[in-house]
Amino acid sequence: MATDAVVNKDKRRFLIGATSVVGGIGVAAVAAPFVISLFPSERAKAAGAPVEVDISKIEPGQKINVAWRGKPVWLLNRTPEMLATLPKMDSRVADPHSEVDHQPSYCKNEWRSIKKEWWVAIGICTHLGCSPTFRPEVAPPDLGPDWLGGFFCPCHQSKYDLAGRVFQSMPAPTNLVIPPYKYLSDTRISVGEDMKAK
Repeated sequence: MATDAVVNKDKRRFLIGATSVVGGIGVAAVAAPFVISLFPSERAKAAGAPVEVDISKIEPGQKINVAWRGKPVWLLNRTPEMLATLPKMDSRVADPHSEVDHQPSYCKNEWRSIKKEWWVAIGICTHLGCSPTFRPEVAPPDLGPDWLGGFFCPCHQSKYDLAGRVFQSMPAPTNLVIPPYKYLSDTRISVGEDMKAK
């Protein structure tokens, strides 16, 4: 009789352990899809999640492209010489003081940026959505003697200066759009996240 009781306890322990393991696996299998659904999908990230960019390796005068919301975003490390051209362009651009609301309030300044040397913009022409080319050279023959560097849209010849301000009498009606962005550190920028966001 005592032997049967020992055997039954062993069986009971085995059955409880086996049932617990199978139950735990079942709970994990049911919970996994729910937990995974709490994380944003790649599609959701592409639809608007902020993009972090390391700017530490961008040389002065260099522009890089990143994608945010399916659009090209430019990050340009402007040199002191590039910045010096901006006041000279005020009389040649259509909206020198960025009166049209195409930038966050913290970028409504002479440089259209938070820090004057770092410029961030959506690289889409405000005319028909082409992507302008970066033309930093001064007065190339095809762009004329008034060209001090900037962006040129080959589709319909719209010109922008190095702050994304459109020249007067161009097909593009407004300056390039500045997306919301903020500095996470001296070397990292978050594009798509407002500076005022916590």
